[in-house]
Amino acid sequence: MNDVLPDSAPLWEYFEEAVRDVFRQYGYRNIRTPIVERTELFVRGVGEVTDIVEKEMYSFVDSMNGENLSLRPEGTAPTVRAALEHNLLYPGPQRLWYSGPLFRHERPQKGRYRQYHTFGAEALGFPGPDIDVELLVMVRRLWLQLGIDGIELQINTIGSADERRQFRGKLIEYFERNMDALDEDARRRLHANPLRILDSKNPAMQSMIEAAPKLWDTLGPESRANFDSVRKGLERAGIEYVVNPRLVRGLDYYNLTVFEWVSSQLGAQSAVCSGGRYDGLFEQLGGKATPGCGFGIGVERVLLLLEDRVSELQPRPDVFVVHAGSAADELVIDIAERLRDIGLDVVMHCGAGSFKSQMKKADASGAQVSIILGDDEVAAGEVTVKPLRTAQAQFRVRMEALPESLSDFLFSNDEEWTQE
Repeated sequence: MNDVLPDSAPLWEYFEEAVRDVFRQYGYRNIRTPIVERTELFVRGVGEVTDIVEKEMYSFVDSMNGENLSLRPEGTAPTVRAALEHNLLYPGPQRLWYSGPLFRHERPQKGRYRQYHTFGAEALGFPGPDIDVELLVMVRRLWLQLGIDGIELQINTIGSADERRQFRGKLIEYFERNMDALDEDARRRLHANPLRILDSKNPAMQSMIEAAPKLWDTLGPESRANFDSVRKGLERAGIEYVVNPRLVRGLDYYNLTVFEWVSSQLGAQSAVCSGGRYDGLFEQLGGKATPGCGFGIGVERVLLLLEDRVSELQPRPDVFVVHAGSAADELVIDIAERLRDIGLDVVMHCGAGSFKSQMKKADASGAQVSIILGDDEVAAGEVTVKPLRTAQAQFRVRMEALPESLSDFLFSNDEEWTQE
């Protein structure tokens, strides 16, 4: 679990602002659920035999009432739980988004930590494939806004629950005939979650997996038509994609469309955004049948693709206030506040220090100008304005005129500023 330090935080803020702007454009509204939920929520929703529930959740017993609780490992089940609990879909379908930390006890890797962060979007109550396309179009817009290249969209369909049950039987029979080729993890999953074996990255198993039965051959006309509609929608939107028949996702609640946006720049953990449709989740959690579709973005992984922008995003004040002397000390806070009143970012020197040492700090801050206030300035009712990023000479301004004059200087389109 990592600290996000001040030098890194501007990149997070830049990304978070971009995501919120894009989600707002598509009519998605914010929902915030607790970090801690009842463990049963994830057992019923995510799946009892998934890696998440079996070995990755941080679970504990509440010492006050004996409840089994878990730190949330994903965001969809809590969102659906909240929608059911508060009857959010009574007025009609809802477009929702959330953000925050998730927790999985797994081996830390580059861009993958035990506490990691997500931005997720969930479209609840929309039955058609058009909402699948809208979600993918929305993510594409985010990549464009961030200026991220080289992210590939991979899609697949895993059909209905009945179709997967039929396919599951065929898959188990095939893998049992090839038991010698299965690694320990695949053998553990064989009868509990055989579809996950298809997603194995073990090089020794690849040829055997390639020859396995294909889920597409088990799908009926309705599931095929649904997937065709998604593909046509993406093509109309100008989104390139790759059909990956081995993409099955690791959560039991998915059906029909599943997808991942992947980057070749991240090594083995290449997915930066994953999701799909989950029409059975509401029923699994005790509600009536309700369609749903959504995705989650791995924030840390996306930020790895934006690392080269860290320096340019560092905050720099407009003004650094340098001061010395008892008379100046009495006025400096008022002067700084008056500049903040007109929207300027102002850093004021605090503590002792010579003018020379303060000016070094002013220059290092990246500020456009320094305001200098000493005994001479106070006696004259003026302040000295020293440009720090141009060759212009310093000049004096009456204290009462400082906000307007400094605003003119900083925001004027003229290269040279003429003092009135």
